[in-house]
Amino acid sequence: MGGESVVLEIEDVQMSDHTKDTYRKRIKSRDLVSFHVSVKETDLWVSADRNLEKDTRDLIFDYRHQLESYIRSNPEFLTTLNPYPEDPYAPPMVKEMINKTRTIGVGPMASVAGAMAQFVASGLLEMTQQVIVENGGDIYLKVNRPVTVSIFAGESPLSEKIGLEIPTRQMPIGICSSSGTVGHSLSMGASDVVCLLSSSAVLADGGATALGNRIKSQEQLESVAQWAGEMEDILGGVVVMGDRMAAWGDVELVSL
Repeated sequence: MGGESVVLEIEDVQMSDHTKDTYRKRIKSRDLVSFHVSVKETDLWVSADRNLEKDTRDLIFDYRHQLESYIRSNPEFLTTLNPYPEDPYAPPMVKEMINKTRTIGVGPMASVAGAMAQFVASGLLEMTQQVIVENGGDIYLKVNRPVTVSIFAGESPLSEKIGLEIPTRQMPIGICSSSGTVGHSLSMGASDVVCLLSSSAVLADGGATALGNRIKSQEQLESVAQWAGEMEDILGGVVVMGDRMAAWGDVELVSL
């Protein structure tokens, strides 16, 4: 089944400009317009039916304002590595980050990149029928054809040798990753990459961190599917550690 190629990198927003430019040049579609929007630490690469750079920037400002205002009033939200108490008065994106991470044992900021990608993409989908939003390697997308996601796993010999075929029936979908060996994101594990798929990029991002924290050795890959099964609404995923990998759920692996 042929599809557009979308490259999923694992480093967070602190990745080098060279690395970022290299993989973003591969996020192309013959009928979509791609553009870059950056506001402070938020650095998005977007593809849509038309150039929506101004609208994207407005959405970023809106959701950054929600997040920054909440952190000013609740500084522990930024620093805690534990689930954050439910807050019915939190703004929409913040509330989603709290709710999706409360059941998986990580702090809400573990989901911030996926949250920004999802909420900006959802806003853009009111103006475009197709959208791909990439934020530091976390992706939220809805397009009208299958896509192939190439998995970057650092120094692993499997890096960029395998991919995930994403059918249209799974979209919109979040594809998010965590790594204990690549980039600057905090991970307490040792996997080269944990990549999760979910209709919620907020959940996929936080879940990838939670799962990655538990993987310390290749022997634990046998337990990955069981651990992932404890997370509701995760469609499936892939874990790569060295020359070994595990995959589970509703995923279709392809050789690249």
